[in-house]
Amino acid sequence: MSVTEMVSIHISRLLHDRLEKRAQETGFSSVEEYVNFVLDEVVKKSDEKFDDPKVKERLHRLGYL
Repeated sequence: MSVTEMVSIHISRLLHDRLEKRAQETGFSSVEEYVNFVLDEVVKKSDEKFDDPKVKERLHRLGYL
């Protein structure tokens, strides 16, 4: 899959409406743009945690890596 190829996900209308309001307040042009930005930031932070050698070793011992 290419970086620009998009896929659909389903979220509740209530969550969509909340995200739409937040996207408008923060200057994003769409809910999709805002959600992509937020999820990318969350994954980056998560990736940073897994770069810790102690965390990697523990995950390895637990059988996750």
